Amino acid sequence: MMDESNEIILQKSKRLTSVVWNYFERVRKADVCYAVCIQCNKKLSGSSNSGTTHLRNHLMRCLKRTNHDMSQLLTPKRRKKENPVTVATINFDEGQAKEEYLRPKFDQDQRRDEVVLSRGSGGRFSQERSQVDLARMIILHGYPLAMVDHVGFKVFARNLQPLFEAVPNSTIEDSCMEIYIREKQRVQHTLNHLYGKINLSVEMWSSRDNANYVCLASHYIDEEWRLHRNVLNFITLDPSHTEDMLSEVIIRCLIEWSLESKLFAVTFDSFSVNEEIVLRIKDHMSQSSQILINGQLFELKSAAHLLNSLVEDCLEAMRDVIQKIRGSVRYVKSSQSTQVRFNEIAQLAGINSQKILVLDSLVNSNSTFVMLETVLEYKGAFCHLRDHDHRFDSSLTDEEWEWTRFVTGYLKLVFDIASDFSGNKCPTANVYFAEMCDIHIQLIEWCKNQDNFLSSLAANMKAKFDEYWNKCSLVLAIAAILDPRFKMKLVEYYYSKIYGSTALDRIKEVSNGVKELLDAYSMCSAIVGEDSSFSGSGLGRAMDTRDRLKGFDKFLHETSQNLNTTSDLDKYLSEPIFPRSGEFNILNYWKVHTPRYPILSLMARDILGTPMSICAPDSTFNSGTPMIADSQSSLNPDIRQALFCAHDWLSTETEGTIPNSI
Repeated sequence: MMDESNEIILQKSKRLTSVVWNYFERVRKADVCYAVCIQCNKKLSGSSNSGTTHLRNHLMRCLKRTNHDMSQLLTPKRRKKENPVTVATINFDEGQAKEEYLRPKFDQDQRRDEVVLSRGSGGRFSQERSQVDLARMIILHGYPLAMVDHVGFKVFARNLQPLFEAVPNSTIEDSCMEIYIREKQRVQHTLNHLYGKINLSVEMWSSRDNANYVCLASHYIDEEWRLHRNVLNFITLDPSHTEDMLSEVIIRCLIEWSLESKLFAVTFDSFSVNEEIVLRIKDHMSQSSQILINGQLFELKSAAHLLNSLVEDCLEAMRDVIQKIRGSVRYVKSSQSTQVRFNEIAQLAGINSQKILVLDSLVNSNSTFVMLETVLEYKGAFCHLRDHDHRFDSSLTDEEWEWTRFVTGYLKLVFDIASDFSGNKCPTANVYFAEMCDIHIQLIEWCKNQDNFLSSLAANMKAKFDEYWNKCSLVLAIAAILDPRFKMKLVEYYYSKIYGSTALDRIKEVSNGVKELLDAYSMCSAIVGEDSSFSGSGLGRAMDTRDRLKGFDKFLHETSQNLNTTSDLDKYLSEPIFPRSGEFNILNYWKVHTPRYPILSLMARDILGTPMSICAPDSTFNSGTPMIADSQSSLNPDIRQALFCAHDWLSTETEGTIPNSI
């Protein structure tokens, strides 16, 4: 070998125009020309007769260049030459396929599975990784699967990364299914190793083509006292589906996710679910689990859906009056001159409201409430308009104005409460008791109204509310008791207003219910043993163990008169009420006080994690069944479920413990 000092670096001539010479030094040793890689110093033939293909191949394999972007090192002139395709320069010649224009012209040596990049997964481009990222993006943001077939998307992807190969719709479906299966295993593992019990919510969905679906979601509080919600299934119902088949759907879900022994309660979006459905579920569960306190807490109804139903009853009863109000607003806004005349009359009547009259939306009951509330402020102006404009024929009678005032006042209470529910980022069960008691008291007062129309409307609404209250009042009250700011005092305060002379009996029922529930937790804890991991499944499976002395454990617990359990509850109730001032996080409270109330905290975890309302945070209070996107309604049921569930799981992973509604 010759001494390297004899090597002479040659000045690049103008003829060396290939981009590869940006990464090689051309040197001469004696009469031989070499190309020396500036990254790894490897010598390759650099004679003009050798061409550049072997140099390009070396660059593709040079591991020391994996963190460099070739396109970034090119001069602007050469970069433009090497990447001629842009959206703005595409012109389709007659008779030439569009696909040819969508593919940038690169040397065949560059069409490899991996190319040099400055950033990314290991610095290398991966078609498989990019395909998975595309599927993940479609799932996370709800984009239609068909977007991969759109010309605009193909052009964008090609210009962003020329080596990305367009994939057909069926391929991206497969990638979405792979993500769904992987994420499902992760969720399954979490649920199987959960410390406490799991609650299930059941919500009906629909589409614009009148198809029906059922969304099943789990709700629980983990060991770190964080509230979680995970969609489990999104099932397409057969057109011949009957209501009694809902129990089969729920049971299949419990079996699929192995939740029979961990289920605490089921919350339905409809308050009129057939009792046979609940009985079938209870019967199935009783084969592998213990249903606490005879199932008094098992079947629950969504508070948000109840409120929505009560609003619909109000608006339906006021339909004719509301139609006249719409006519009044429409007339005032029919022309600028009419609007000016109305404003002048409002000023003469001493009305200083800054609100603007607007027509409501028929699909948003909240907008109807806003319209009614605004019209009431301009009542005097509408009454005077009737006297000054003979063409105005939509005016209300004094009785109808009074109905409007009462109904609007009630709607305000309902919408304020619904707004609190939907805006709560951590909707634990303790936040519902006081709100529902306020509605209960309002309905009682309404029923006493001397006006037959208002009292009849209130009676119908109260009958519906009582059906909800009979199912949920015990859970609501226990959750309030587990709030250290209220304990039994809040129950005593509201029950005295609701039940009057029979309040003490009702309070006693709640007190007995708390003790009975805690007794069940205490018994199971004693059977499992202090050294065992007490989980939700232990409540059911502990009874089925082969321990020959399990009967003795039960006898010991019963004959000891539950002294430990009683002292645990009494200790909590006897201590001072926690102040209501300032920020308060009930989950943090129980996380800190778990060592002090070991059994009570187990019960608190399951009760507070119960979904008392199926309502997504920050959702608008609209009427009607939630609907899926049109792009999903035509999909295969399996891929539809995969997209729906995976969206929820990825959103939870990305944004926190409580995801947005799909």
